[in-house]
Amino acid sequence: MQTFSMDNKENWQWTMMIMQPDQVTAKLFEQAREQVKRKKDSPALADMRLQKFHEGDAAQIMHLGPYSAEGPTIARLHAFIREQGYRFDGREQKHHEIYLSDPRRAAPDRMKTVIRQPVTRFPTKG
Repeated sequence: MQTFSMDNKENWQWTMMIMQPDQVTAKLFEQAREQVKRKKDSPALADMRLQKFHEGDAAQIMHLGPYSAEGPTIARLHAFIREQGYRFDGREQKHHEIYLSDPRRAAPDRMKTVIRQPVTRFPTKG
């Protein structure tokens, strides 16, 4: 959070994930990508991948309001994690968000976002 800046969005590193049903195999994924490429090639197609996501233990919090105002909510989540004896490393355990509101339809102050942070427990001494 010390280096995060809303003003430097070009420095953000993020991944958009869309859950797929189990029947979507690597072969089916590649076929769909090729079909899209034939219709309209896009530079983003090269970056698309089918990947399993295993999160493990995580803490989460509901943020109410615009995305641009998440900072204090994230700070509360981080404080809670530390208070409960957990830790996290943003490089290894990536924060992620689940968007429950459609920004095209919801007023910014009514938007709901689940913010999740994978965690690990500090080793116990003794």
